[in-house]
Amino acid sequence: MDTRLKTGTHKWYPVYTNPRAEKKAQEALLNKGIEAYLPLRHQLKQWSDRKKWVEEPLLKSYLFVRIAEREQADVLMTRGVARFIYFGSKIAAMPDRQIDDLKLLMSSSLELEITEEDLLPGEKIMLKAGPLKGMTGEIISYRSQKQLALRLESLGCSVIIHVAASLINRL
Repeated sequence: MDTRLKTGTHKWYPVYTNPRAEKKAQEALLNKGIEAYLPLRHQLKQWSDRKKWVEEPLLKSYLFVRIAEREQADVLMTRGVARFIYFGSKIAAMPDRQIDDLKLLMSSSLELEITEEDLLPGEKIMLKAGPLKGMTGEIISYRSQKQLALRLESLGCSVIIHVAASLINRL
């Protein structure tokens, strides 16, 4: 981490990286003395001949930098960094608290999945993979990224299942 005094002028900014360049971009930023945070999760990967635990970015192509506004050009001139994220016409800044919360979440033993799906109670869905493939149901509640209470029409009951949002099709 940079030894320069981090004053109130330093803010966290989300940065979009080139595909699969998150770790190298973070390393290059740290080498420049720029504080960077890349949330990583442990994931078991399956290849045809073996399984292996790997560290993958929680948010693909994203990392976070804590800089003063005058350092934005230094970040953009870093290998692997594509651009800042904008909200409207301004570069998006994040409160320190959000990064602290993310770090706390990453230090827990919770199994995490990021999805842009906005699953709502009452929605009709069909499972597209796994042992319940093809089964239709209605979402009763969406408790976490992998746990939902589901009313299964074909069984006439409600069950709590652990399923990745990516394995759900809306009907």
